[in-house]
Order: sequence, then C-alpha cells, then structure tokens
Amino acid sequence: MRTRAIPLAVSAAYTWIAMVAFGGIAVETIVIYPNVFHDVPASLAESVEFFTVTGPADFFPPMGLVTAIAAAATVVLLWRVRQARWWVTASLGTLATGEWLFSMLYFWPRNDIMFEEGIAVHTAEFLRQTANEFETGHWFRLGMSAVTATLAFIGFLRYHRGRVPTGSPA
Repeated sequence: MRTRAIPLAVSAAYTWIAMVAFGGIAVETIVIYPNVFHDVPASLAESVEFFTVTGPADFFPPMGLVTAIAAAATVVLLWRVRQARWWVTASLGTLATGEWLFSMLYFWPRNDIMFEEGIAVHTAEFLRQTANEFETGHWFRLGMSAVTATLAFIGFLRYHRGRVPTGSPA
C-alpha cells in the first residue's frame, strides 16, 4: 500500500501543478494580454513600466521548472503502470514541445523585440505585427497547456483506477 502512495501523491501533485500552470496562462490571456496589447507600441511601454516589481516573467519560469520536475517524477514513478504510462509521458511531451520549445523558439525573440528593443529599434508597424504574431501564437500555447493538464489528469485517474481493486469502493 505504501509503495503506491508515493506515486499517487506525486501524480496528484503534478496534475494540480499542471492545472495551476494552465490557469495562470488562461488568466494571462484573459486579463493581462488585453491590457498589454491594446494600443501597441504605447501599451508595450506601459506594460514594461507596470511590470517593474513583478510580472509574468517572474512567475512562469519557476512554475515551468516545478512542472517539469513533477512531470518527470510522475513519468518515472508511473512507468510500470501500463494504463497510466503513455498518458503522463504524453503530458511531458506536450509540456516540452508545446510550451518550452515553442516558447524558446517563438516567444523569446518576440519578447525581446517588443519589451527589450521596442520603439527605439523597431517601427510602430513592426511592433504591431510582432504583437499580433505573439497573440496568435499564444492561443497555441494556451491550448498545449490545456492538453498537458488534461493528459496529466487522465494519467492520474488511470493510475488511481488501476490501484483500486475491482468491485471495491474508491
């Protein structure tokens, strides 16, 4: 019984973390981004000024690291459970490709253009185009985060159901 408690707890924690990360990205999409991108390039400059104490860049990198550690631990701990193995492995895969790799290749250069270089280096039209690309790509990232959280949850359920004997109350 104890040998199954740790994988269950780690899997539950990973599922919770993945859902919180998805919620954070959803809030960023619905609450923050309309303000950041409402009047580019002026709104970009206002955003830089507003986020001087703390901002998304202070939350998402540590959250991503915690999510990655929890995902990897869950994959290792649930690997022997066929019903859950591929669900949690797929969640790690969507996390790695849809959120990290895509962020590094797509968002990081655009963040530099919009928030580091800004109007001092680029035209207003180029900044508007970059902001539009960023917002469009962000919907993909939000979707991948939803997929990651969903796959983690399914893996958790599969593991939990696999450990409860048939006919027993859960």
